[in-house]
Amino acid sequence: MGITYKDSGVDINKANLFVKKIKEDIDSTRTEGVMGEIGGFGGFFRPDIAGMKDPVLVSSTDGVGTKLIIAQMMGIHRTVGIDLVAMVANDIIVTGALPIFFLDYIATGSIDDGVLADVISGIAKGCIDAECALIGGETAEMPGFYPEGKYDLCGFSVGLAERDSVIDGSKIEAGDAIVGVTSSGLHSNGFSLVRKIVFDTLKMKLDNHVEELKKSIGEELLTPTRIYVKMAKSLFLGEVKIHAISHITGGGLVDNIERLLPEGLSAVIDTKSWDVPPIFRFIKEAGKIEELEMMRTFNNGIGLALIVPSDEVDKAVSILKKSGESPSVIGGIERKKGEAKEGGRVLFR
Repeated sequence: MGITYKDSGVDINKANLFVKKIKEDIDSTRTEGVMGEIGGFGGFFRPDIAGMKDPVLVSSTDGVGTKLIIAQMMGIHRTVGIDLVAMVANDIIVTGALPIFFLDYIATGSIDDGVLADVISGIAKGCIDAECALIGGETAEMPGFYPEGKYDLCGFSVGLAERDSVIDGSKIEAGDAIVGVTSSGLHSNGFSLVRKIVFDTLKMKLDNHVEELKKSIGEELLTPTRIYVKMAKSLFLGEVKIHAISHITGGGLVDNIERLLPEGLSAVIDTKSWDVPPIFRFIKEAGKIEELEMMRTFNNGIGLALIVPSDEVDKAVSILKKSGESPSVIGGIERKKGEAKEGGRVLFR
């Protein structure tokens, strides 16, 4: 008998069995608009646009980054599935849209049913939290490209919004307030720097207990990214006037806020207006990292920043608190004066 595809490292039968194994998790995310079953060449979704005047679709895609290295070192794979959905869904909501469906892409050297089933279980949990359906995906077995035991993740989502409700930052004006919503920790950004400090500088092992964190460093690093969809939905339904929302990911509080600002305006942030979680203080002290570098690399405890008119602050804060949040007014928008300093047009006081 000649050489088979299986002999070269790709087992089609195993891949087909894996799809059957994850069907229950996928079905748990099913929403009213889902059409058909998993396993076709495309995922079908019929959005409910009844009553909408001018619906628009918003799409986003992202990954988890080198946080995956921590998951694979620890043998814990469910939380990064949640991270994957969070990174994409949170980018959808900042536009004023809500995600309606999600697709995943998993690439690996060899399919490990147990590992990838945990990943999908996490993705399904994330989709339930984001109130969107997991309608399809791809598992690519690529021996020779990915080492044994390694995998990478990518996610894609589509959201739906009314055109006149789209949030793009164009309405930002001097006098607006910036309301911060707390993160759960590092989320999924800055892990290349984190790994350098934890492994190279501190020579730590992932099971080392850290007193100020009250857990092992590995457990802290794998804390899932928060999914803010339900919170955003409460703000949208509460008809809060929102001029912009920034998802604080790569680029930290500096780049993610600055990219929204119209010409001639600056954001001024009071760094003492919220409690910075212990993990950020730990990383800063261990790496002797300067304050601006921290602000440009990490979220420092602020996962979302809402820019709202000053007369909408109380309403926004009230709705956020009813949603279980602990928001803080962390700064405001001012007219740019003279040369930009610190983080460009994002200044810290």
